[in-house]
Amino acid sequence: MKFNEQWLREWVNPDISQQALLEQLTMAGLEVDAVEPVAAELTGIVVGVVTQIDSHPDAERLQVCTVDVGAEPLTIVCGAKNVALEMKVPTALVGAVLPNGTKIKKAKLRGVASFGMLCSAAELGLAESAAGLMVLPSEGKAGQPVADLLRLKDVSIEIGLTPNRGDCLSLLGIAREVSAITGCKINDSSLAVVESQTTETLSVEVMEPKACPRYVGRVLRGINPAAITPLWMTEKLRRCGLRSIHPVVDVTNFVLLELGQPMHAFDINKLSGKVKVRYAEKNESLTLLDGQKIKLDQDTLVIADQQHALALAGVMGGEDSAVDNETDALFLECAFFPPSEMAGVARQYGLHTDSSHRFERGVDAHLAQRAMARATTLLQDIVGGEAGPIIEVTAEDELPKNKKITLRASRIERVLGQAIPAVKVEAILTALGMAVQPVSDVVPVDEWQVQAPSHRFDIETEADLIEEVARLYGYDKINTARPWVRAALGRQSESHIEIDQQRDILVARGYQEAITYSFVDAEYQQHFCPGIDPVKLVNPISKDMSVMRLSLWPGLIKALLVNQNRQQSRIRLFESGAIYEKTPTGSQEHIRLSGVVMGDILPLQWSESAKKADFFDVKSDLETILGLTRRTQEFIFTQGQHPALHPGQTAELKTPQGGHVGWLGLLHPGLKKTLGVTGEPILFELNRDAVAARSLAVFQASSRFPAISRDLALVVDVELPAETVITAIREIAGECLIKLQLFDVYQGEGIDSGRKSLALGLTLQDTVQTLTDKQVDGLIKRILDHLDQKLGAKLRD
Repeated sequence: MKFNEQWLREWVNPDISQQALLEQLTMAGLEVDAVEPVAAELTGIVVGVVTQIDSHPDAERLQVCTVDVGAEPLTIVCGAKNVALEMKVPTALVGAVLPNGTKIKKAKLRGVASFGMLCSAAELGLAESAAGLMVLPSEGKAGQPVADLLRLKDVSIEIGLTPNRGDCLSLLGIAREVSAITGCKINDSSLAVVESQTTETLSVEVMEPKACPRYVGRVLRGINPAAITPLWMTEKLRRCGLRSIHPVVDVTNFVLLELGQPMHAFDINKLSGKVKVRYAEKNESLTLLDGQKIKLDQDTLVIADQQHALALAGVMGGEDSAVDNETDALFLECAFFPPSEMAGVARQYGLHTDSSHRFERGVDAHLAQRAMARATTLLQDIVGGEAGPIIEVTAEDELPKNKKITLRASRIERVLGQAIPAVKVEAILTALGMAVQPVSDVVPVDEWQVQAPSHRFDIETEADLIEEVARLYGYDKINTARPWVRAALGRQSESHIEIDQQRDILVARGYQEAITYSFVDAEYQQHFCPGIDPVKLVNPISKDMSVMRLSLWPGLIKALLVNQNRQQSRIRLFESGAIYEKTPTGSQEHIRLSGVVMGDILPLQWSESAKKADFFDVKSDLETILGLTRRTQEFIFTQGQHPALHPGQTAELKTPQGGHVGWLGLLHPGLKKTLGVTGEPILFELNRDAVAARSLAVFQASSRFPAISRDLALVVDVELPAETVITAIREIAGECLIKLQLFDVYQGEGIDSGRKSLALGLTLQDTVQTLTDKQVDGLIKRILDHLDQKLGAKLRD
């Protein structure tokens, strides 16, 4: 919220310095983010009165003006078209320096001496642009410094508000806070009521009372289309960060800043029939004031007439019904829209306006009538016109109601760490406009019933009341006390594997950890998880962050692309985090450990030649993580199919019982082309729950008997995974098989087409005897017979 100090002091003017005021606002929770002068130093720029205008003898577009600056009249050559006799205009004297650095000197313009400069608002830094000279108020006196006339010794103050303090998004709200902090009375000049001068009304139908419990309107006819906004109003708007647009629009913006109530004005001659407050119809569109045409969703509230939508309720008006320089009759409107109805609406259409900002945080449900009266007064003062009676449609049952809250002195002491005198508690809450009633006649009072005013819609619980007491009592006055904490060491199962251990393994193997958003683009995510309905956000930050992620891969691939675009050729990233699965009752989180690898296995070095990482290199990384479980044999890599992975180079990691553990594979070629990825990215994903427990270590004495090694060369079907063969061997070999290793795979000469040779090394050892050749030969024969019967494997000749 941005406002200027002078305007605030018109509402409440405590006898404290500017610095003290800013400090007290910050200590009360309205943190001051910035303070800046409303204008540059304007030394040497005074009020000049144009007393004579002559044509320039040698230039048609220039005029020679005689200007009274309170001393000897000055001759100043001017090219502005709007210069006029008796006009009061900012005059820069010789020696003055303009805000843009221009130094005013005596000069000759086409042969005529000029002793100063007549200035526009833009040249004084009071506007972004200007079509002519700045016209000063009639009360200005010749020679008076412009800075004094316009009261430019002022500052703009910007405060950072938490989302619950929507009541402070106005001068009135901030004045209430300053009054409560300092005890200074508010000077409220906005309470005047304007009686109707005509009987004209406009029919209003609120078709959605829950979404719009209160709608207030008024007809104003006979306004002056040629009227201009007075300087005092344009200056107040400018100092609060708004530019002047049109007198009617300026008044609605003024009321927005002053009272916090968004308003809108329609050109009534552009309306057809009665006004309706309804949800948008199917395929309905609306062209907004900024020229943007939007297609409306059917759950979007609009203000409409008999034919079409006129405005996006609570956000922005429409172009077709906007006021312009020919408008001579208005329909003014203001309404109350609950924050639950307005949340995310503006963002849904890529908008953020002052109105939507306030409605999203909450506006006083009982403010509309007062705002309408204030706007009517200002409009009649500026553009004239005759006002009809106020039109109001209210659904009382749908309006928010502040309930009574019990506040206990004992609870205040427990939360704040010290007791606050009962008299002080009552004074603070009363100063904030709350109704305070002691529960009993006990002295001192130990319990109250408190009801917040309608503008404090954030007060809902006892804790909220305690916060109000604390911040106005003064956080600096609350004694510092160290809390008593009973700390108990948590118990951790020895079988539990911390995720940090798995992350450390990946870091040790050259990976870098990535952290990506849990919110992702719905369309982008469908490339990785087609056909799966994600959890949708009710109030998304933006369109590309509208759903919760179903996989960590979309974020990792985006991170890979960012690195690729920055000439990084070796990329090894991993992430551990939650994915979100939609369930009939809501959503469920699952932890995943995922990664992406592309480029060389090792950084460039002299001792090793460059070699690209492949499927088996990443498989080795996963096997190292699986090794933490001390039950590696329980995890099986099988051929799998995943829509995001290469159909011929994808493995699904399972348990012997068929439970899913994870995925490993190359990015699908079609997806790689769609996303613009170059190279051969290898992706992996592990279900954290499946690899979070280890088998406890069990003591096993080393065998005193020698081990025997045998090698087997088996010819099997080319499609048969080596893991299937290894599993079959373990089924027969039993506990005497202490090591089994695949050390060669061969296809070619001497091997039939469609077959391959697997060379396996078996190490056998018994714990109670020395194995004889006869025992080993018998075991090998049983293994070969089992492999032949089950898998069709033959011993290679």
